[in-house]
Amino acid sequence: MARPKSISDGELLAACERAIGEHGPNFTLAQVAVVAGVSVGTVAGRFGSKHALLLALIAGGTATLEARMRDVIEKHSDPVDAVREALVLAAEGIDDPETAAQHLAQLGKDLADPGLREGIAGLRRTVRSVLTPLLETAQLPCAPPAVQAAGVLAALANGLQQDWALCPQGELADRLRQDLDAVLSAWRGPQGVSPRPSDDSKREVDQ
Repeated sequence: MARPKSISDGELLAACERAIGEHGPNFTLAQVAVVAGVSVGTVAGRFGSKHALLLALIAGGTATLEARMRDVIEKHSDPVDAVREALVLAAEGIDDPETAAQHLAQLGKDLADPGLREGIAGLRRTVRSVLTPLLETAQLPCAPPAVQAAGVLAALANGLQQDWALCPQGELADRLRQDLDAVLSAWRGPQGVSPRPSDDSKREVDQ
């Protein structure tokens, strides 16, 4: 009979994320084991290699982030508020300048690896897919189409995290809310602006 797992995969992945925050891209399986409080053999036996561990971290992080974003969205009746807070949530855990810098260094290394790069691209697609339905119903008459708007806001949030890691001024969450609100307020437009036509109505006009 197989012995029961003394630590879950999720706990090991969380330990990996913390190890990256402490050591950057040069982290080792031994350091992950120390954070998790297990032997190196447990980490290696579960994932096999550092590369496989990183792939699992990205996949697990994507699923967890999507679930947490949807939980936040359910707490807000205004889709604009939901969009803002969902993007702020995505930055949780890297709101310490040194931790953010280490994760940024890891990202740079990940992008050089095709498998890890595709995993990160999948995470970005997931974030945009969560935001798009909200932006379709949001009262933002001056915004671009929802798919494009989701990409703009996600890119803004990602870029600000990197900028803050390089020059940390104020709290990251505050900076995110301020910059996101600047764009969202502009998209609300002056009072009395008519909502942009839907794709269906534009097709009718074209016909």
